[in-house]
Amino acid sequence: MKALPLSYIARNLWVRRVTTVLTALGMALVVYVFATVLMMSEGIRATLVATGQPDNVVVLRKGAGAEINSAIARTQAAVVESLPGIATDALGRSLVSKEPVALINLPKRGSGKPSNVTVRGTSDLGLTLRPQVRLAEGRMFRPGTSEIVTGRAIADGFVGAGRGETLRFGGRDWTVVGVLDAGRSGFDSEIWGDSEQMMQAFRRRDFSSMVVRLADAGDFERTRAAIDSDPRLLLEAKPEIRFYAEQSEALATFISILGTALSVIFSIGAIVGAMITMFAAVAQRVGEIGTLRALGFRRGAVLVAFLAEAMLLALVGGCVGLAAASLMQTVNISTTNFQTFSELAFRFTLTPGIAVETLLFALLMGLLGGFIPAWRAARLSIVDCLREA
Repeated sequence: MKALPLSYIARNLWVRRVTTVLTALGMALVVYVFATVLMMSEGIRATLVATGQPDNVVVLRKGAGAEINSAIARTQAAVVESLPGIATDALGRSLVSKEPVALINLPKRGSGKPSNVTVRGTSDLGLTLRPQVRLAEGRMFRPGTSEIVTGRAIADGFVGAGRGETLRFGGRDWTVVGVLDAGRSGFDSEIWGDSEQMMQAFRRRDFSSMVVRLADAGDFERTRAAIDSDPRLLLEAKPEIRFYAEQSEALATFISILGTALSVIFSIGAIVGAMITMFAAVAQRVGEIGTLRALGFRRGAVLVAFLAEAMLLALVGGCVGLAAASLMQTVNISTTNFQTFSELAFRFTLTPGIAVETLLFALLMGLLGGFIPAWRAARLSIVDCLREA
């Protein structure tokens, strides 16, 4: 079957450039929403997955879905700390961080709107266990004092959380002596202080979680089995990366489903717009279609040409929408993590997979919007077309 050249298809779009631009912009808007939702979902996953380390293990109370729901007694913590296979530092200390985690309410800068913030009790070992976290400003808190350090997102986003400022929670005042840069991980949205001081301030007897560095990451199953088989513990161990990936799943899935549903609803309008544009093109080019058929181009060639025109139109809209969505990567936003009920700062993340999905979505809109007009053009009779010409 002889096919019409691509230059002919592109020329027809250029001839009707006003309607082409308007239709493409409508599709671009839908594509922008679709891509932004996927980028938001991916940004949340990337932020929390980046929070974990491959050779770290998180220990929680069995059945606890998050640190704030967990409790580990000091006696249980001592048993876990004595397990074989735990890495040590240069001073011979086991690389184990026993951490209480609590939620506090702080007002946001500018709006004054309150939001939950995660407070973590830790130590210098906690910082060693998280090499992606570094001090961007000031210094680390001193053990045994009411000093704290705040993540970058907290310092920038909440009243009293900047370096040199004071926060009040847990019945006392806390001085911010440093700001952490956690490399866009979840720790950017936390406040850190001395573990024992946090236990006293929040009247806790139990830790919330433990972070353990294994000497060999391949020994995880043996460590997990040792914890599961000890009747004194009633705890469970998870690789830190998997733990934080699970923390992101509920929120990322919700955003993805909601956003996709909205995109599908909006796409109906874009598909109808493309369909109207292509029907108008068919009506204006009846004589041209008759000439093409008289020159020997078959119905299939006409069908493919008009369908390709609609999909090229959609591809233009898809590229414009994707380019606009890519600009969102410069935006920092925050939301409430369903798993922890605390503030989580993240960035929109565009991946090659999202780009491909977005362009395929645009092409699908073009296919659905262009098929019926293309079918109509292919079914026109040569005689009727030439008579109307």
